[in-house]
Amino acid sequence: MNTSSRFVVATHILTALHVLNERGIGAVKSDFLAESVNTNPVVIRRILGQLRKSGLVLSQVGAGGGFSLGRSAGSMTLLDIHRSVEVGSLYHFHYKQPNQSCPIGCTIQDVLQSVFSDAESAVEGVLRGKTLLDMADQMMATAKFQECAALAEAEGRAPSR
Repeated sequence: MNTSSRFVVATHILTALHVLNERGIGAVKSDFLAESVNTNPVVIRRILGQLRKSGLVLSQVGAGGGFSLGRSAGSMTLLDIHRSVEVGSLYHFHYKQPNQSCPIGCTIQDVLQSVFSDAESAVEGVLRGKTLLDMADQMMATAKFQECAALAEAEGRAPSR
């Protein structure tokens, strides 16, 4: 099964934009977000492009430009984020057609199809029930977040206002 980290990275980006906005920082540059995610800015810009297409982020050009949330964190579900950056099914069938003269090979995909459908529905239900605000609030309530935020502030690693 192929897995992608786009959903996790997108959630990281959007949570950062929300938290920084709550602290009075408007537009955030992709370079800062790339540093937070610890990846190449090109990866961040590609995901930001997908999020912008779906209206989850806004972009501003110019010296004070950058990215900000396109709508409130409380109205943005994790399912919205997932659908913005992930394409296709969570599960994939064989890359080659199984042997159709084998009793298992000729029936396994039909049986798995209903299992995959049920699993995807369950995942979507969980993601639909959680908002970006839920995630941010849960994170910010931890002592670990408070410690890291204080350290980042002391070291001047937060974006400027």
